[in-house]
Amino acid sequence: MSTRNVVLLDGPSGAGKSTLADRLVAGWPGIARPQLVRLDDIYPGWGGLRAAGEHVQRFILEPRAAHREARWQRFDWSADAPAEWHEVDPERPLLIEGCGVLTRANARLADVRIWLDAPDEVRKRRALERDGENYAPHWDDWQRQWESFVERESPESWADLRLDGS
Repeated sequence: MSTRNVVLLDGPSGAGKSTLADRLVAGWPGIARPQLVRLDDIYPGWGGLRAAGEHVQRFILEPRAAHREARWQRFDWSADAPAEWHEVDPERPLLIEGCGVLTRANARLADVRIWLDAPDEVRKRRALERDGENYAPHWDDWQRQWESFVERESPESWADLRLDGS
């Protein structure tokens, strides 16, 4: 059963996922542009890499595959609390990008799975240039979560397409 054009884009922080996602949306063929969901809007704080992937599974991918209402809840980083819910249009293609989206469970619910990577020094430079002082004190903790995720889920092994973001 097709899940109606669901694309998952994963890779480590600073690999270029957001840039690639923007380009995919801009160049999407056909009339219906895909909805773009970014895990950056879902992570429940700096310790939430795993929780965001589970949120996508529970509230977006499983309901969508079962032809039920799919939605996601934004996390308000300023208030450090969950915020409003966003509906996912079942008639439009869907692109979900972010560290931790390509879990075993999520992979089976997607039509296309993309892995984007880049060398560690390139990624760290990009991430810190992008997010600056907000990210710098959290880089090491985030990297440990990422390494744990990779060990647990082997996300690259689920990818249909592997790209070099350098």
